[in-house]
Amino acid sequence: MKTSASHLPFSDSARSGDEAGRQHYYRALTAKDSRFDGVFFTGVSTTGIYCRPICTVKTPRLSSCTFFKSAAAAEAAGYRPCLRCRPELAPYALQQNLAHAIWRQIAAGALNEDGLESFSARIGLSSRQVRRVLLQEFGVSPVELAQTQRLLFAKKLLQETRLGMAELAFAAGFGSVRRFNALFQSRYQLAPGEIRRAAGQRGDGILLRLAYRPPYDWEAVAAYLQGRAMPGLECVTGQGGQRSYVRSVRLDGHEGWLQVSHCPEKNQLQLQVAPELTPVLMPLLARVRQQFDLEANPSVICQHLTADSLLAPVVQRYPGLRVPGAFDSFELAIRAVLGQQVSVAGATTVAGRLVQRFGTPCTTPFPAITHHFPEPATLAALPPEVLAGIGIPGARAASLQQVARFALDGGFELAPGSTLEQVLAKLKAIRGVGEWTAQYIAMRALRFPDAFPAGDLGLQKTAAALHPGHPRCTEKQLLARASDWSPWRSYAALWLWQSLSM
Repeated sequence: MKTSASHLPFSDSARSGDEAGRQHYYRALTAKDSRFDGVFFTGVSTTGIYCRPICTVKTPRLSSCTFFKSAAAAEAAGYRPCLRCRPELAPYALQQNLAHAIWRQIAAGALNEDGLESFSARIGLSSRQVRRVLLQEFGVSPVELAQTQRLLFAKKLLQETRLGMAELAFAAGFGSVRRFNALFQSRYQLAPGEIRRAAGQRGDGILLRLAYRPPYDWEAVAAYLQGRAMPGLECVTGQGGQRSYVRSVRLDGHEGWLQVSHCPEKNQLQLQVAPELTPVLMPLLARVRQQFDLEANPSVICQHLTADSLLAPVVQRYPGLRVPGAFDSFELAIRAVLGQQVSVAGATTVAGRLVQRFGTPCTTPFPAITHHFPEPATLAALPPEVLAGIGIPGARAASLQQVARFALDGGFELAPGSTLEQVLAKLKAIRGVGEWTAQYIAMRALRFPDAFPAGDLGLQKTAAALHPGHPRCTEKQLLARASDWSPWRSYAALWLWQSLSM
């Protein structure tokens, strides 16, 4: 097997080939430690196969192992994915830096339509810069990274759906079935049909599996989304652990629906998708993973936050809590503006009126899901008094239109490497969007783990209640206390809100 610059040890201070670093990897591999699922992959020279650290096969000898930071690096070194642990299921191990921001876009299919030059121009970099950044971080070129993602996604569809080969190849981003077959066979030394299995389908749609690092507090996440679900657009059905999240979907000209439920015994979420959304499965899965915060590493976050006596009791009680994201940034931003200075229930009611009055009707198998969310162009073109007719002040209606124009101008399409401070400044430049709203949008829609809406009265009251002898907690005091919670202040906010139910 070829060597790669990407088989780096866990410690930033160690270097490739460092024995102490290899021992770190190997201990995690021997323990089948789920905390490191997606953090690294193991190439085994005796088999030519690479695995996740949780793979149930017999642990190989250390001398046979090469450790990689990404599946793409393992495949570039000549290894094939394991058919048992299925590397394509692994949660991502992404950081808030330029390389990982680019990685996220490529993993969502950014190079399936655009060439490298146009993609690079769109994100404000040269193709040479993109190549250098990815080679330095992952040891592979942008084309190699995109190719691996397409192949692994195609492998996932082969094993989990009954899609025809043509549909499957195009959904995975290949330009032709012939190209897909040839690359699959040459890379994996198997024909696509050899690993296809009959996947049990339940009702209409496509069933896919999305892994996470346990624990995952599905009940808390589902309850949070249920309280904020916009009637007509989304809903949460069922009770307790049997809850499912359902919504309508309009993505890149394709319309349909999705349903997300929990499979705790497998540490996975199950995603059911309307067949009409097959052409946009790659970006759709990326959005769902973001909405349900599937890349979080709860052990790292909990270890950091339990060091604070204020947070420790609630973190220990709800160890699998995540920061619920948003399927669509524009939707969440509109919902955040509607939630200014009103209760959660009141904002949900008004959001439902907005969807019903200005959204597009749709047909789904779910009686409660009747509309798609209004397009930014629709809200931007409405007379302010018409928009205010849903029961909001004229100033708030004007703010909604400003958010819509911001979306039309590409405001929610962040340049890779954008900092939290830069994003907050952009958001607060929108008339009617203050600090709380900007932090909330950054936290949930734009996925900044250190965003923190310290102006939230609920957070201030909860922080005071959990700290005996401090009857009140101002925004300034809360920000000072929260400085020790970085870089996970968004998670701290969720735990503080969750503590209200203790």
